[in-house]
Amino acid sequence: MKRSMMTALLVAAILMLSAGMVFAKTLKVGTMGPLTGPYAADGNDIKNGVLTAVEVVKANGGIPGFDEIVVLPQDTACEPRQAVATANKLINEEANGVVGAYCSSATLPASEVLDEESIVMITPASTNEKVTSRGLPYMFRMCGRDDDQGAIALKFMQEKLGAKSVYIVDDKTAYSQGLADGVEKMCNAAGIKVLGHEHVNQGDKDFSAILTKVKNTNPDVFYMSMQNSATGALMLIQAKRMGIKAARLAQDAVYHPQLIEIAKDAAEDVYLTFGYIDSEAPAYKEFYAKYQPKHGEPGAYSGYAYDSAMAYFKAVTAAGSTDPDKVKAELMKLDYDGATKHIKFKPNGDSGSNYIIRKVDGGKFINYWNPATGKLY
Repeated sequence: MKRSMMTALLVAAILMLSAGMVFAKTLKVGTMGPLTGPYAADGNDIKNGVLTAVEVVKANGGIPGFDEIVVLPQDTACEPRQAVATANKLINEEANGVVGAYCSSATLPASEVLDEESIVMITPASTNEKVTSRGLPYMFRMCGRDDDQGAIALKFMQEKLGAKSVYIVDDKTAYSQGLADGVEKMCNAAGIKVLGHEHVNQGDKDFSAILTKVKNTNPDVFYMSMQNSATGALMLIQAKRMGIKAARLAQDAVYHPQLIEIAKDAAEDVYLTFGYIDSEAPAYKEFYAKYQPKHGEPGAYSGYAYDSAMAYFKAVTAAGSTDPDKVKAELMKLDYDGATKHIKFKPNGDSGSNYIIRKVDGGKFINYWNPATGKLY
């Protein structure tokens, strides 16, 4: 009798365990970014932002219907071919959604591959206009756009710096050159004389030839459009050593704590276009409280990656499914205050731009100029 009861209990336990295994669901979220190489700081910021979102969601009870949330980090190295390879790897690993990539040159080809499999992709960092202008139904963007960022740079040069001339340098990536070309066109149209527009190569470390041209032409503004903060820091160090007096204006990829860490006093008084983030907002504080102890101070795109993942998790929760069309429908309904911005997607997948001018002051980034009011913070 006892043996029969034990057998029955064992069978029941096996059936329950088997049922649990059958019905257990794992939500898989891929991340794409440069985890190695010169852009690794930003790529790891993106990965850590997503990991933080997972931690917050789990702390708040998880997502109904899913027993686990797994992050699948992939290294694109900001290389188009590798980005395509990592997209295919995420497809093979059955990722339900993807947060990434960093470089627009990686996001553009990778998104084409993911779209063929109807996988939702939200980029926290790729600002090239083409990202959301190709009509891909599952492509979303959390950060701003280059055309909006360029317009703010121009407005600042005109209204605050009173600039009559500018010298532009980029590093020939899809992102940095695309933004620099846009700024050049805007300056020409606005009557700001472009004294030169030069290109450096990724990985260059000696900028003396180009910086000599900048110094000799004596522009009011030296505009730097670089793909990463380390290159920007090196250029600032050499510009200071050479005695360039122009106001220095850079963009969002140069904005990173690493810029100040490397350039030190050479970064003082540098202006940068970057999205406005209210560090006192409740959602930002929740993000920061989870992120900082494990990963240190947030990088430029940590918060945007966090918001990208949180938006996806909210949409999956509302849809009760990872079905891409249902998730897309719920993403389009979102209307809430995230850690970095108010999140409400437009029909093309953009979430809007909120660029301001930030400045390095006393070894720290500060909000400096509000383009909406034309006044200092």
